[in-house]
Amino acid sequence: MNELKRILYVEDDPAILELIGLALITVGGLEAKGCASGEEAVSAAPGFAPQLVLLDVMMPGMDGPMTLQELRKIDGLEAIPFVFLTAKFNTAETERLREMGAADVLAKPFDPMSLAQTLKTIHEKVMGG
Repeated sequence: MNELKRILYVEDDPAILELIGLALITVGGLEAKGCASGEEAVSAAPGFAPQLVLLDVMMPGMDGPMTLQELRKIDGLEAIPFVFLTAKFNTAETERLREMGAADVLAKPFDPMSLAQTLKTIHEKVMGG
């Protein structure tokens, strides 16, 4: 049983970064590591070995899709699910992100009470429970 326990999340807005942390750690009971930029995520990921990555799409510098490409190059992260979080939630954007390899795309604002369970469900679907 490859149950989801470790999530790396990347969000440049400090308030949303904190909210995701509360949603995953306090509400969801998960081990989660927050990063404020794509660059920070790329350097933190190898030591943390996440089982899923939650990525903001629009960030200064290295955006979500660029971060996804860089994280995929890290040993052990080639096959884990990546989930994008975006305020620009529409069909075209969702399809574009899925083509880049996203397991799913979630809209902002998200429900902090159900975020951890939503990610666990996505992880089970992708990794086969």
